[in-house]
Amino acid sequence: MDLNELRGEINEIDRQILELFEKRMKVCGQVAEYKIAKGLPIFHPDREQQIIDRVKRSVDPELSESAATLFTNLMDISKCRQFQMYYANEPRPKSITLDCTKNHTMAVAGTVGSYTHAAASKLLPNSEPQFYDSFAEVFAAVESGTCDFGIVPIVNSTAGTVNATYELMSNYSLTICATTKVSVNHCLVAKKDTDVSQIKRVYSHEQALMQCSNYLSAHGYSARSYVNTSLAAAHVAESDEPIAAICSEICAEHFGLNIIDRSIANADTNYTRFIMISKELRLDPDANTISVALRLPHQPSALYRLLTKFSVCGLNLTKIESRPVANTDFDVMFYLDFEGSVLSPVVLRLMRELETELKYFKFLGNYKEVF
Repeated sequence: MDLNELRGEINEIDRQILELFEKRMKVCGQVAEYKIAKGLPIFHPDREQQIIDRVKRSVDPELSESAATLFTNLMDISKCRQFQMYYANEPRPKSITLDCTKNHTMAVAGTVGSYTHAAASKLLPNSEPQFYDSFAEVFAAVESGTCDFGIVPIVNSTAGTVNATYELMSNYSLTICATTKVSVNHCLVAKKDTDVSQIKRVYSHEQALMQCSNYLSAHGYSARSYVNTSLAAAHVAESDEPIAAICSEICAEHFGLNIIDRSIANADTNYTRFIMISKELRLDPDANTISVALRLPHQPSALYRLLTKFSVCGLNLTKIESRPVANTDFDVMFYLDFEGSVLSPVVLRLMRELETELKYFKFLGNYKEVF
């Protein structure tokens, strides 16, 4: 047989596979209808394992793992269809329309002139900030109802994820309702009477220190972590020691500090993304990004099978972040961003599916970027 004949044979086999696939999905729909009528769960892990074991025994040993992958995909697609039917009438979540033009109370980490303050001014231009020393205090203020919103950084284009924010998102029952990015232009600053040659220690938030690591190393400075950039500047302003800080130019001016050097970050283009958090679910009518947190079991292809669900639903994943879970045997928390709205039936049903199948799943928010 020549190549064209072989391809023709493959095409015929594919036609048969597609025909059988449609038949299988029809029967799966009937199974879902039966389970719905009887109040039975969709997910049966023991049944899945029995099928996989049978498939692996039924084929050539060289194809056993490939066949197992094929049937795992088939079962995952089938479950997605069944869950879509099972939660067909899922009610929309109750939310409050987000109005950033009103005067709200907002918690901001740091002081006047911080990058977080700049983000807050973009997100809530008509609101006055209440400043707190740490991200944890911002979360606590929103959780307690002291403030309507909190503004915290979540990722930097150079140094990556702000780990503390992700940990706090997992520990508090708050949701993201908006995001924005701020251009970061780090300066090295000190008191005006400081002898620059005597400076050995430089204070700032760990993210800023990482973003300026090349500059610090080249000048032989010792990096000292501080709660945030603006409070590091305040510390330098109050100290009698020959120390410096990394902060914004506005922050330096606010504390009356001398700018020793500008644009000291490793990368010329440097942005930090900030999120706005709320105790209540607040949705902008144009919210188009959803964030969730989840844990996956220590099983082969666990992440691959998760991605299959998003593919079947036609949803576009825009970010996957993983972080180790403290006090566990190397468990991993995954943070996912994907395009969509919680008002979409497809999205609602997918989230219910993930809640059902996974031991830990948390909705973190539905929002849009404010420019």
